[in-house]
Amino acid sequence: MRKGLENINGVRQKFIAVFERYGTKTNFKGYPQKTILLKNVSNGIKIITDHIWFTMTKGFEALGELKQGDKLEFYARVKEYYKGYAGYKEEVQWEKPIELDYKLSHPTKIKKYNENIQIQALSEQGNRTEII
Repeated sequence: MRKGLENINGVRQKFIAVFERYGTKTNFKGYPQKTILLKNVSNGIKIITDHIWFTMTKGFEALGELKQGDKLEFYARVKEYYKGYAGYKEEVQWEKPIELDYKLSHPTKIKKYNENIQIQALSEQGNRTEII
């Protein structure tokens, strides 16, 4: 279970993550669907979860081709969901029991994160420019 996300369940906030790779999954109609794996997901202060998978949305596509190690900034809501095997095969139910977990949902305002950008602000004393 993602304990870091459990504490902020239902909250929408900004996250920063590192792009790892693209992948695919089979959607509910049986067609392949592109996915994206992000690692070291943080709230800017501490790492909230080690990885998260998203379905490739228009927001991610708008960034163009990402390279491993690219940092992304986005807003998302934390939601709970149940994972595990819900079928009738008893041996599989023991291997993958149903359990509560947390995910990030509805990513928006997705952009590449640049640590080298420095924000300049006018100092209140003497109209000097300071880097903060």
